[in-house]
Amino acid sequence: MVSLQSLRGGAYNHHQSSIRITALDLTRSKTLCVVRCKTSYGPNSNEEKGDQKKLRILIAGGGIGGLVLGLAAKNRGYDVKVFERDLSAVRGEGRHRGPIQLSSSALAVLQAIDEHVANQIMEAGCVTGDRINGLADGISGEWFTRFDLLTPALKRGLPITQTICRIELQDILVNSIGFDILNNNSKVVDFTQDSDKVIVILEDGRRYKGDILVGADGIWSEVRTKLFGLQEAKYSGYTCYSGITDFVPPYIDTVGYRVFIGLKQCFVASDVGNGKMQWYAFYNQPPMNTDPPGGKKKRLVELFGQWCGEVIDLISKTPEDVILRRDIYDRDMIDDCWGIGRVTLLGDAAHPMQPNLGQGGCMTIEDCYQLILELDKAVERGCDENVSALRSYEKKRRFRVGTVHAASRMASKMLASYQPYIELGSSPLSQYTSVPRIKAPTVHIAQAILQICMPLLMTWIIHG
Repeated sequence: MVSLQSLRGGAYNHHQSSIRITALDLTRSKTLCVVRCKTSYGPNSNEEKGDQKKLRILIAGGGIGGLVLGLAAKNRGYDVKVFERDLSAVRGEGRHRGPIQLSSSALAVLQAIDEHVANQIMEAGCVTGDRINGLADGISGEWFTRFDLLTPALKRGLPITQTICRIELQDILVNSIGFDILNNNSKVVDFTQDSDKVIVILEDGRRYKGDILVGADGIWSEVRTKLFGLQEAKYSGYTCYSGITDFVPPYIDTVGYRVFIGLKQCFVASDVGNGKMQWYAFYNQPPMNTDPPGGKKKRLVELFGQWCGEVIDLISKTPEDVILRRDIYDRDMIDDCWGIGRVTLLGDAAHPMQPNLGQGGCMTIEDCYQLILELDKAVERGCDENVSALRSYEKKRRFRVGTVHAASRMASKMLASYQPYIELGSSPLSQYTSVPRIKAPTVHIAQAILQICMPLLMTWIIHG
């Protein structure tokens, strides 16, 4: 394995364009491109012959989106550069956020991009879609609704949903791309563009020229800010604690992952393989709250100590020093174009999602494939139609991403109002004691709706 710390920015070979663009409107809402092609791309468009040139793709951000897109572009012979501020920080974020879920659709995309790399990823991951998955009541542990991730995948001949360590996923992608493409210690802070090129400007003053720029630099995207101005991220209302523990529960062979829900809090538990369980605990509170002197584990015991045994076991078996916490933020998805001119956004830069459905990374990987397909079409047409290719990519992704983005926000709102029992006692802690209670009638209605809607939603996500 090659050390990520050895990555450094490299030299860039500027190619001369052979395409003349006579008109280009770089407004946000509409892009007009009237072109006259001096030469056209033939079947061997990825080989430089005479005055032809490779498509030059610049990518800001070396997270999952930037790496997957970089791999796809490399495999097509495009001239691609990926710029990352600090790969060690990406690794730290990976540790902070834990393993990532890869749905069947995301895995199928990875296979289409690079079958060898996809096989490496699936060998390193842990299949969870072949077991029971769903929602359960946090206090009783009873299943609220379950959904089948296996049958829809098998019917379409797709890989089965799995989880993988983010750091291991990143290592596989980094080593597949190579260091001539991936530039570490290279933060994109600005860019300029005109009718025939875009130039990125790095923090240290270096400049690189390309045909398009893709902002894959996450929720705090510099590219997005330069395109549309500074927009504050929205606090979701939830703080997330997370941890990985060496623990093999008795239900490991039958349950892949389970989301335990309660009033203004939830707890997600997933098998991540190698005898380890990953969990996330979400609690509704103001941002930047501090934990008690006893630490994060003590706080979790206060919040979830009266929940079912499956939750308590995972918290109790996790050492204090591996429990992490972060406040959850997202942004409104950009409804119109995700870019202007020769610049577009991808993944969290365009549509950051709350982790309720575990689909943020999957939607990012799908973005990469749609974008590379649109660029392929532009190259095949033989003219400089890269601007229209970017707008086509954005248009084709908006509905699917928008649906998942809305569903993830809806899940947070549901948690804020979920109260499964009508308490017959007056104590504020009655939900955690033996005070008599009855199940709220609305829970039966919600359960019936979710038992119909959740399997349909998950099947639609799986099919991609």
